[in-house]
Amino acid sequence: MAKAIMIQGAGSNVGKSMLVAGIARALTLRGYNVAPFKPQNMSNNAAVTSDGGEIGRAQALQARACGRPPHTDMNPVLLKPETDVGAQVVVHGKRVATMKARDYGKTKSTLMPAVLQSFHRLAASADIVIIEGAGSPAEINLRAGDIANMGFAEAAGVPVVLVGDIDRGGVIAQLVGTHTVLPPEDRAHIKAFAVNKFRGDISLFDDGARAIAQHTGWIDLGTIPWFSDAHRLPAEDVMDIASRGDGRVKIVVPRLSRIANFDDLDPLAAEPDVTVEIVEAGRPLPCDADLVLLPGTKSTIGDLAYLRAQGWDIDLAAHVRRGGHVLGICGGYQMLGQWIDDPDGIEGHAGRHAGLGLLDIETLMTPEKRVTEVTGYDRASRATVHAYEIHIGRTTGADCARAWLDIEGVPEGAARADGRILGCYLHGLFSADAFRAAYLARFGIAGGLGDFEGGVETTLDALAAHMETHMDLDALLKLAQEVDL
Repeated sequence: MAKAIMIQGAGSNVGKSMLVAGIARALTLRGYNVAPFKPQNMSNNAAVTSDGGEIGRAQALQARACGRPPHTDMNPVLLKPETDVGAQVVVHGKRVATMKARDYGKTKSTLMPAVLQSFHRLAASADIVIIEGAGSPAEINLRAGDIANMGFAEAAGVPVVLVGDIDRGGVIAQLVGTHTVLPPEDRAHIKAFAVNKFRGDISLFDDGARAIAQHTGWIDLGTIPWFSDAHRLPAEDVMDIASRGDGRVKIVVPRLSRIANFDDLDPLAAEPDVTVEIVEAGRPLPCDADLVLLPGTKSTIGDLAYLRAQGWDIDLAAHVRRGGHVLGICGGYQMLGQWIDDPDGIEGHAGRHAGLGLLDIETLMTPEKRVTEVTGYDRASRATVHAYEIHIGRTTGADCARAWLDIEGVPEGAARADGRILGCYLHGLFSADAFRAAYLARFGIAGGLGDFEGGVETTLDALAAHMETHMDLDALLKLAQEVDL
């Protein structure tokens, strides 16, 4: 019978996702059949699953750590923010509604049966399920109807390990404060704690760890040092995007307000001769960019307005006049066209919206969402690509006649006549080593990274060794409880 244990955080971004990936890989290497699970996630950085749905990218990485294909059961509820107050609700990999936060708060408890169905299906196929919470259980104002933290722990009968982030400071207050504010019935689920992201001499925190144990009665599973290779793993949170590299080719990426599926940047940022610079709101696009990459977005029309509000459309036009290159992916591709038609108001206000006019294409927004994995090749280099699509909308126009990709015999993408402005719907292109090298050759450099996917595997192994060294995984296994199927 499978066992399960839940990793919750004393706050957001304490490193839960990475810890779960590391624990999962470590236990997999020990010979356990491990499955990751996150009841509810909020992220616009989604991954396409083997069963044709979408889940948070962190759960896809965790599945990889377990040696499993990603599946919608690993993240049964995914919230994809579209505005400051509303999000698309994805259940079992499929969009079911778009709701304002207040309305979702009233209905989320009705999703618990779907969450438990996924959890039990996973448990039936595993020796141990490592569950990741969301945010913090200390947000007791959100406890009613909760399906992400203590609400799930109670419903599934699973023990909890609470993780604090010492890099932010105040980790004792994070953990002891959570113990204090939780009601006794929720507090009883927490059996142990760990401290993450320590820099320096770990022994200096021995007294701090003892103080936490004394105030809470929880078992100390360890103080985990900062994992310096974390940037080599795909990031899930937009807050983790950072400019990286000191290479001869500069790729500039405007950080859109609803940026989505930015895993396209990870292989580029890992290249030794490439600098990826993320441009924040209020800053101009640098004049020395070789390539401006317009990334995916959860709200193409909204982020097109956002891009103009920053003056980035003017900067982009100047970049093109200087002979610079532009690549639009998914929502960024749609922005490059002449028009975006949204007659049904799928993305908000119904109407016809002027694009950036850099490609002779138009996009019609339609309610059908395309979510699929694809294999094809780059027409110029013949390099094979394994990618995925996750979008609404159909794009047509004269520049589509210069499609630069071929997906199983179907032309994909659009290009301006001089080849300096390209767009396509495919995410994940740059993970293909041969394609990435061929694309970068346009800028006079040879891709020096080599095996990107192999590097991810090597980093997961290093993360597993890190967890074996600094976290008491034997104690964690003893704390895990059998799942009542």
